[in-house]
Amino acid sequence: MAEHPTASWQTMQEGNVFYRRQQLYSITGKLPELSDYIVAGCRYGGPIALMRDNTKLLVLGRSTPAFTKSQIQIYSSAGEGLLLFSWDQAKIVRFGWTLDERLVVLNEEGVYRIYDLQGEYEQHSLGTEAAELGIIDARIHGTGLVAFTSTLTLLEVKNWDGGRPLTLANPGLSEPPHSWAVIPPDLNISRHVEVLLSVDNTIYTVDNLENIDQRLSRGPFTHVSPSPNGKSLALLTFTGTLWVVSTDFQRSMAEFDTNNVGAEGSVRQVEWCGNDAILVTWDSLVVLVGPFGDTLQYVFLFRPVFAITEMDGVRIMSSDVCDFIQKVPACTISIFRPGSTSPSAILYDAWESFTNRSPKADESIRSIRPDLAKAVDECIEAAGQEWEPYWQRCLLNAAKFGRGYLDFHNPTDFIHMGQTLKVLNAVRFYEIGIPLIYSQHNYASPSHLIARLTSRNLHLLALRISSFLSLKPDAVLRHWACAKIIKSRPSTTGTGKDAELAGDDEVCKLIVQKFQQLGGANVSYADIAKRAWEVGRTGLATKLLDHEPKASDQVPLLLSMKEDGLALEKAVDSGDTELAYHVLLHLHKRLPLGSFFRLLEDGGPKLAPASKLLEVYAREQNREMLRDFYYSDDRRVESAVLCLEEAAVMTDPASIISSVKTAQKFFSEDKDRSFEAKMMDENVRILTLQQQLEKEVDGSVTFFGLSVNETIRMCILNGLSKRVDKIKSDFKVPDKRFWYVKLHALTEARDFDGLDAFSRSKRSPIGYEPFVRYLVEKGHAKEAVGYVARCDSPKRADLYVECGEWRLAGKECKDRGDKAKLEELKKRCPNSMIARELDQLASTMK
Repeated sequence: MAEHPTASWQTMQEGNVFYRRQQLYSITGKLPELSDYIVAGCRYGGPIALMRDNTKLLVLGRSTPAFTKSQIQIYSSAGEGLLLFSWDQAKIVRFGWTLDERLVVLNEEGVYRIYDLQGEYEQHSLGTEAAELGIIDARIHGTGLVAFTSTLTLLEVKNWDGGRPLTLANPGLSEPPHSWAVIPPDLNISRHVEVLLSVDNTIYTVDNLENIDQRLSRGPFTHVSPSPNGKSLALLTFTGTLWVVSTDFQRSMAEFDTNNVGAEGSVRQVEWCGNDAILVTWDSLVVLVGPFGDTLQYVFLFRPVFAITEMDGVRIMSSDVCDFIQKVPACTISIFRPGSTSPSAILYDAWESFTNRSPKADESIRSIRPDLAKAVDECIEAAGQEWEPYWQRCLLNAAKFGRGYLDFHNPTDFIHMGQTLKVLNAVRFYEIGIPLIYSQHNYASPSHLIARLTSRNLHLLALRISSFLSLKPDAVLRHWACAKIIKSRPSTTGTGKDAELAGDDEVCKLIVQKFQQLGGANVSYADIAKRAWEVGRTGLATKLLDHEPKASDQVPLLLSMKEDGLALEKAVDSGDTELAYHVLLHLHKRLPLGSFFRLLEDGGPKLAPASKLLEVYAREQNREMLRDFYYSDDRRVESAVLCLEEAAVMTDPASIISSVKTAQKFFSEDKDRSFEAKMMDENVRILTLQQQLEKEVDGSVTFFGLSVNETIRMCILNGLSKRVDKIKSDFKVPDKRFWYVKLHALTEARDFDGLDAFSRSKRSPIGYEPFVRYLVEKGHAKEAVGYVARCDSPKRADLYVECGEWRLAGKECKDRGDKAKLEELKKRCPNSMIARELDQLASTMK
């Protein structure tokens, strides 16, 4: 049976507060002598990283791992080796851990690498200025780092995405601080990082805006240590006084003289045990200092030790053991404190009596009946605070026993605690080596624990825990697939160009089957394919992308892989025009023009929609691209039409003629477009002629761009009559159209003599009625009368009427003997005088 929970309790504050030391793992012979190494520990039960301290001589033996000065070794809390890697950069200044268990290693040139537990890393830099100045020290916290340059300025890196570092306020130092620390942004009210510098007798607080001197007089301080909640500071002076103050330096909380404990040598570490006590370590001694100056001393067989502050305790690593020291939770004290009469203690006692078949159990339950629900909850809570599974089961059994006497009790907490403890016990197993306690697990969430397991490639355990807690297995499956790709090696079959990577098919099939089997429907194959591509397995990446249902995820990766045709095909098949345009414009920018158009052409019917989309875009945004596209696709008619469209918006005559000539050339190359080619030829001729006409009139009249009819009209109006007949002849203007155009032009010019001469030049092909009607229409009725006599006799009377010559109309009726028409005119005449004259004409007719 495991030892009783109270066996490791020690009291403080006159027996009101208890602290316990729980041995987590026995690791004898697994770790080297810590005094010879620089150590960095990860919080939340994470691993530790060791690097040889070059300032010390290292004695090698059979039980000591062989380290070189350029190697970093990572161990789990159980002493199991996780990773060993070599450092090939400049001298390391500092290394530390992120919240997601990645090791950050910073060198003196400002280059930092972020390693995962598989040895993969991302490399970033603090910039060229930091490289030139050099980095002398740094502090690394969960979400970033702060570095000291050789000029004593501070650079901050936020997050771990490789962003540009920010320069904090200038502390104005002339020499490096005696010690310094960082309060992370998530623990600061301002949500910005705060740097604490021990300078002379005071502390400077530096953030991104200002540097504040706290005006202390008790320094200098050899150690500056913020509490896990960021509300308190532990300051150790050069004289050995441990002083605890609030982070705003307004409240002094405690003081303790470390010289009174009898330790030899200098203090190695000042770390917090939760937020209430402080652990001070020497080479030969470990002392826990309470809020009121009470102390507890701990002895370790192998010294020195390394302490890691946790949110509710402190983890201590030595060469033979991993221990956890914490303040005993109130619920545990309530149950196990000797002589306790709390309801939870009585409930636990009642369960033990029931187990031993003692009738005292019923009596005990009756005595706490009003507080039984509270006692049950306290037993459940206390079960989560125990490390040993035996005592966890005892406390949960006691809670289950008490629930049997309650009419109603929500079982959610009980079930949740049972599930959580099962998970915690699984990851605490020494082969896993994550000594996570219940409060840490609740703070970080189960999904964070799953991520920690997958980072160690413990996929089976992570998958089982996900299933047990009803979590989606997507993250586990994604990481497993990526790890599988990295570890598997493609097997080549065949020779020469016919060689195939059979391993790609096998791995792809295995991944797809596993996803289908374990419900990984929501896992993005694009993410896994990207990883395959990053490790040089393009064929496998392409095969995996075939299983990705979202084209928006497929296409960007295919473009990165330069699978241009496949990317465009997937974009077209998706029916997403924006995605198709994205691919087209990306390829147009990256590929040579000929290769781009050849890609569309080779795609055939599958890429026909892409060609149409490109045509629509180019017509609106990029005419040059459209011209090149038509030319490469041998689309002569479309090229000709494009030239004409461009000519329509041009203003320079030479450019217009050139565009029309180009269009004529394109039309002439298509045997079915001979008519259009002829029209373009005539268009060029008329445009050239119009340029000549403008020169003849010194540019006073605009001819360019007019039609043939308009050109003839403008020549007549401007006295270029000699040109008119030549234009008619050259462009084969029909006689009827020519007579109409000249009629209108001479009328507009009021050249009635010229019009009369033109009408007598030969027999009019349009007759003379158009002369009469057009002259009347334009208000020249008097001049129109002279043409009525040349018209057909049946129409003359009406034409005279249109000209306002009623008498001549009546005379025409008399001459023709058309009495009926004369009577009609009498009815239509505008006044009585004309009516009498028409009566007289009528009376003279037989």
